[in-house]
Amino acid sequence: MTDVVATNQTIIVVGGGISGMTAALEAAEAGKQVILLEKNPSLGGRVSQLYKYFPKLCFPTCGLEINLRRIKANKNLRVLTQAEVTGIDGASGDYTVSVKLSPRFVNANCTGCGECAKVVESEFPDEYNYGMKSRKGAYLPYNLAYPYQYVLDPAIVGTDEGAKAKAACKYGAIDLEMQEETVELKAGAVVYATGWKPYDANKIQPYGYDRFDNVITNVEFERMLDPFGPTGGKIQRADGSTPKNIAFIQCAGSRDVNHLEHCSRICCMASLKQTTYVQDQLGDEAKSTVYYIDIRAIDRFEDFYAKVQKNENVSFIKSKVANITAGKDGNVILNGNNLEVPGFGSDMRYANEHDLVVLATGMEPSIGDFPVEVVTDNHGFIQQDEANGGIFGCGVSADALDVNRAVQSATAAALRAVQVVNRVAGAEG
Repeated sequence: MTDVVATNQTIIVVGGGISGMTAALEAAEAGKQVILLEKNPSLGGRVSQLYKYFPKLCFPTCGLEINLRRIKANKNLRVLTQAEVTGIDGASGDYTVSVKLSPRFVNANCTGCGECAKVVESEFPDEYNYGMKSRKGAYLPYNLAYPYQYVLDPAIVGTDEGAKAKAACKYGAIDLEMQEETVELKAGAVVYATGWKPYDANKIQPYGYDRFDNVITNVEFERMLDPFGPTGGKIQRADGSTPKNIAFIQCAGSRDVNHLEHCSRICCMASLKQTTYVQDQLGDEAKSTVYYIDIRAIDRFEDFYAKVQKNENVSFIKSKVANITAGKDGNVILNGNNLEVPGFGSDMRYANEHDLVVLATGMEPSIGDFPVEVVTDNHGFIQQDEANGGIFGCGVSADALDVNRAVQSATAAALRAVQVVNRVAGAEG
């Protein structure tokens, strides 16, 4: 069994993305015992999958590296990966949290040398790259993964591939006998920082994501720019050619009674940011067109929006694209009404051909089958409510937020959790 010590003065943080890491660190650096649970093999969450932040266009690896260094240095913080909460019993100040730990089949002896991956031939869709490329059956989740240990896909355990991986490891790090286990952890407070998932573009039938190879999502486009990503950092079409005329469709499935009714807040800025990728890599050879309902670039983001507007290679069309149809040579045609064109009917209609389309799909809270009843809003976000007791949502499990606001939300949730365990300590003292 995994050796984990927890009491009713422990704070459990569920989710190891930017919000979860922030909440865990703030509580641990305030002197509280914290256990950070992440269902994936490594920390980082969606932020680790970004190419750059807006509006400064810096790389997320910098902030992640700083947080990981803080985590490694803090003795109050314990990290469990491949850990999924299956139940929460009790009340504020006295919870029992059931956690399922899936086997990694690699132990702490792993040095990240990669010899196991060299001998394994089996390949599987790479979850980190949204299935846009394959990974080996023995793999490192991504180049800055923490813990920096390889993982064996369960499909190769018990096969010749698994045996080859074990034989290749000279450090004795491959453990094919690892089993799933369940641990019961005590906690005084629980912070849910389970983040978000991109809205399923297959559900937006008029946009043909499931039919057209050159219709992709904004998160896929983001991975495309990463030098470690599916295209080695190159913006390209499905056939490997370079696009010259790229469309960015805002609110793809958002602010729509048939899909997500809420605004995800990040999509406008994400698309504006991505037009800079096009400019930086392809220069004046490529044009970007942003189809938008309205651009939500408030406060410090307004200057960034104004800078993109000045770029002669970026144009804006105020329109909710009606549908996408097939063009020639793998291109697609966007159909709709331009609301900034004077007149009615045919004067406003367009049928614009593009060789690549990027859908700005919205954010859904990724809380899954929540193991205990909590108060949520109409969109599934966890609400701050006394009825939730000592369970707090933060980051995008609590609202659609950008990274900056998600970090602020996480800090606030950590402080609320600290107050709960302080009351427990006071009552027991």
